[in-house]
Amino acid sequence: MNYWLLKTEPDTFSWDDLARDKKAVWDGVRNFKARSNIKAMKKGDWAFVYHTGDEKSVVGIAEVVREAYPEPNDADWVAVDLKPVRKLKLPVALSVVKADKTLGEMVLVKVARLSVQPVKKAEFDRIIELSEKQ
Repeated sequence: MNYWLLKTEPDTFSWDDLARDKKAVWDGVRNFKARSNIKAMKKGDWAFVYHTGDEKSVVGIAEVVREAYPEPNDADWVAVDLKPVRKLKLPVALSVVKADKTLGEMVLVKVARLSVQPVKKAEFDRIIELSEKQ
């Protein structure tokens, strides 16, 4: 299993929207590196849902239920389908991630603007731990 972090503007599509809908198409990504990351996602992989904007927090976990396929309106780009796994006990703010020495090499810290990014297993586990401890 691989782990990912997916950024979204909560006003556009939030964790609560995914939880309500029970399944969603993750599309609209227009960055070549992010597109490569979407293509690397496999069914069963887990991804953090990260709210951008004022929140700047990891808020939930989703599962990839359909691997990359061409977007219906633009076949040059790809989408995956997600389902909610669970909301984090408490959101983990970007400031908390940046302050944690064990997460210093995380893509979220190093290349903050990338909308779809890999997460190492140890980083994934640490964010879960931080969510439960705060």
